[in-house]
This record gives sequence, C-alpha cells and structure tokens, in this order.
Amino acid sequence: MATKQGMCKNCGSLIIFDDRNENCECIFCHCIFPGAEAVKILENPDDYTFANEEIAETSESTHFYATKVNPDMIESAVARDRAMKAKEDSGSIKPSDFEISPNDVKAPAKLKAILIGATALLVILIIAVAYPFYNSRKKLKKEISEGISVLNEIVNIDTSADEAGNAKGYTIYGQSCQFIKLAVPSQITEDKCKQLFEKYTDLRAEKADITSDKMKGVTMEIFVSNGIYEVTGEGGVISVAFTEDAPVAAPATSDVASEATTEATSESK
Repeated sequence: MATKQGMCKNCGSLIIFDDRNENCECIFCHCIFPGAEAVKILENPDDYTFANEEIAETSESTHFYATKVNPDMIESAVARDRAMKAKEDSGSIKPSDFEISPNDVKAPAKLKAILIGATALLVILIIAVAYPFYNSRKKLKKEISEGISVLNEIVNIDTSADEAGNAKGYTIYGQSCQFIKLAVPSQITEDKCKQLFEKYTDLRAEKADITSDKMKGVTMEIFVSNGIYEVTGEGGVISVAFTEDAPVAAPATSDVASEATTEATSESK
C-alpha cells in the first residue's frame, strides 16, 4: 500500500489517498472522483478551473486528510465559506466532532452546587474569624474614647463629636487602638508630648488589660500649627520627633508690584 497526493477538482484542496482505491474524496467539499485525475490536476493546477460547487455528503464516503494548496487561496476560501454558510442556513451541516461547544465545557449541576456550597462556607468562616476581632476593637475604641478626657489634664483637646459621631480633636485607629492622632490648638513642648503619650498608654493598657510593655507598638501623632510631633515608646523610654511644615514661599517683589499695578489698573477702569 502507498499513498498518493492529488488535488480536488472541485475546490482545489490537497487530497492524500490510498493508491489501491480507484476513487478519492475531498474531505472539505466531499467531491468523489478518480484518483488519477486528482494526480493530473496537481501536476499543473494553474491550467485547471475549480468549480467550487456544493456537493452533498453521502454515508458511503471515505474521508482523507487534505491540505489546501490552491494558488488562489483567497478566492477559493471565500467560495468555500459561502458553501458552508449555505449548509448552516439550511440546517444540513452538522457540528464537527473536533469543535468544542459551550455545552462541552458546561459544569455539571452537582459540581456547581459543590462550588457554591464551598464558597458560602468560606465566607462564613471568614466572617466567623473576623467578626470577634472587629467587635473587640470597636468595644476597646469606645471605652478609650469615653476616658480620653484624661488627656485634657495636660493640654486642651476637643473631645466633642460632630454630627456623624466622629471626634473632632482626635482619631483612634488600629486593631488594638495602637495609633492615635491629636489636634492641639496651641504650641506644645516635648515634655508635654511625653506626658500625653504616657497618659494615653496608661488608659489603653487599663481598658485592654495590657500587663506587659504598655508603650510598645503605640504611635501618637500630635498636630500643631507649624508641624507634627511623632511620639513612640518602648520599655518606659519615650521618644519624640518633630517634623516642621514646609514654609510657604513669599512672592517676589516684582510679582507683588505687578499684582498691585494690575489691581490699580482694574480699579481705574
């Protein structure tokens, strides 16, 4: 047994067929004709006109793999696409065995139910783990806020709340309320910064039942008119760092004069 190559006389596709068979068939257009004719067309395809006719597939057909070698590829491809479209419109074409449809990758109902159940369980577990932490932090923040007025012994801080219920003069945040920001209306010394920090860490340790290093991990930022004090501490040692606001550059003399001239001109008009 040997295989031969030929060209389809209808659509111009390459046909590989068994030389023991008298006829061959094109896998694309299902044209059945003598193999000797296919070999002859392949030898000189430029002198042959391809009809590109629509041929109905029969149950007796034997298919062979074929590769398009027609020199006029675009014209032949368009003609073949039209023929296939006509079959699709008439409902005579069947889905290819090698074509993947949405139904082929559709998840079974049982698998869907398992995925939905697993997702719901995961959400419940996350909520079950996170809610106690959220609730404890909320409770601790409330208790500290109720006693925050103790800082007024050092410096005046606005402990009232706005319409939304947020404190005006301070902000407490962090999982263990380890961060606090204070707004101080007047200047303050480093010693008072340390006193405020110590007062807050004492209050936090009392409400959170902290028995070890009460200052460790706590950061206090104190906002004053010309900058920010950052206060931290560990093992009873308190550190204070001050960051001054960048000064606003004064306008140049020429710019001031130019603005004055412009204003005077506008007023005269």
